[in-house]
Amino acid sequence: MADSTDRPMTVHRAAAEAEVEMAQETLSAIVDGAIAKGDVLSVAELAGVMAGKRAFDLIPLVHPAGLTQLVVNASPDRAASAVRIHTETAAMGTTGVEMEALTAAAVAALTIYDMIREVEPGAVVRSVRLISSSDGEADEWRRQGGQAESMRPPKGVRVAGRITPSGLRGGPSYKPGSKKRIP
Repeated sequence: MADSTDRPMTVHRAAAEAEVEMAQETLSAIVDGAIAKGDVLSVAELAGVMAGKRAFDLIPLVHPAGLTQLVVNASPDRAASAVRIHTETAAMGTTGVEMEALTAAAVAALTIYDMIREVEPGAVVRSVRLISSSDGEADEWRRQGGQAESMRPPKGVRVAGRITPSGLRGGPSYKPGSKKRIP
């Protein structure tokens, strides 16, 4: 591993994406909740979060990162006949969080494939890529033509049968410091 002892503590951020291409019928089955293994989008998002937190265990020479943010969003894209996965990571530390974002995107995509492979073994996992990274100082990188912003559904949009109260598709949302569910 690279020695990061003398590096300053800064806020590191990264975004990554992936996609799983499939037939329209399979995508409709995902959106309608008709896949035998369960809620594909929610399970993929959870798997991505779990994997992103363990990137240092999975990839040799990756430093453990004390993540302060790890968001995984899996959204159906009917026009592309695919599910698009977008991840965002952040941490205060001495090393970047790009590998955590990429690992989360890749594992979420593989989870989708696993859940639909009986219905469509020809589905394709593709385009696992870094969209942006920043170290909180002058070192910022952004993929030209990246789709990071466009992959977030706007607040209140219905995605896979759910309304997005926080701007990101997902399960029930909670107000910080409260145990009340936001409808």
